[in-house]
This record gives sequence, C-alpha cells and structure tokens, in this order.
Amino acid sequence: MDMLSITIIGLGLAMDAFAVSVVSGSLIKKLKIRHALKIAFYFGGFQALMPVIGWTAGLTIQDLISCIDHWIAFGLLVFVGSKMIFESFQIDTNRKKNPLNPANLIIFSIATSIDALAVGLTFGFLNVVIWIPVIIIGVITFGLSFLGVFIGTRFGNLFKKKIEFAGGVILIGIGIKIVIEHLVV
Repeated sequence: MDMLSITIIGLGLAMDAFAVSVVSGSLIKKLKIRHALKIAFYFGGFQALMPVIGWTAGLTIQDLISCIDHWIAFGLLVFVGSKMIFESFQIDTNRKKNPLNPANLIIFSIATSIDALAVGLTFGFLNVVIWIPVIIIGVITFGLSFLGVFIGTRFGNLFKKKIEFAGGVILIGIGIKIVIEHLVV
C-alpha cells in the first residue's frame, strides 16, 4: 500500500477522534496545553494500537480467506465509513462528560478507534507491513486531536458532524479503491 493511501486512511480514521477532541475542547473551561496533549495522547495512542490488534487477527486467518480478502476489506471499510456517516446525523448525548477524566478518555479512545481495528484487520488481509501505517495513523490522530481541542475552545460544536461525515466518505472511497485495484490487477 502506498504512502498516499496510508496517509488518507490515517486522515479518515482520525476524523472521529478529531470531532470528539473539538467537543472536548468546547467543554474545558480553562484550557491548558497539557489538557490538549493528554487528549491527543490517548486518541493517538489508541488509534495506533488498534490497527496492530486487527492486523494480528487478520494475519492469523489470512490463508483461510485469501481469495475474498479484498471484498472483506471493502466491506469493513464501507461498514465503518457508513457508520461514521450515520453517526454524523445523530444527536450527541455525551456533552456533560468530563473530557479529561481518564476513564472517559479510555472510553472515548476505544469508541473512536474501533474503525482502526477494522482497518488493521484489512491490513492483515492485504499483507501490509503494519509499522509504518501505525506510526502515520497515530501521529496524524495525535496532531489532529491536539488541534481539535483548541478549535473546540474557539468554535464549539459547529464542525463535529461535518468532520465525521467526511471521514466516513474517505473510508468508503478507500474501500472502493481496494476492490478496483484488486479487480484490475
């Protein structure tokens, strides 16, 4: 998988974390840099860890499904992307949670990185060497989450839904690209 595709995947995966970071920033009364770093560390760390877990699972069952792996990858990416698009139209019920509480950060980090687990599974099916994508995904998520906290303090919840929608569209597009590349080759 080329670097551009990995970077686009990283951007797509980071959209959930970015959106939650924007909301988190809007909830923090006296924002300090350490608050933004804490949120970014959790989101970036989980977003880097989950693909490794998925990749490991994908490698263990790869031989069983090698003839349909591209369709599975397509299905997972379309599912995750569609879920993100659907959720972009939902009403957010988590507005009152303390975004700096470690328990909440873990819950939010897991919730925003489930799609990264599915992408990691896809990487396993496609025999992608995981370490470069994991670093790229983690760094992109860290950076966007850090930025998102500050945007949230300024602009509140204006962009959250649009960002989530865009991330979903990106993941679906990558799923289509995988199938087309497999069918053409």
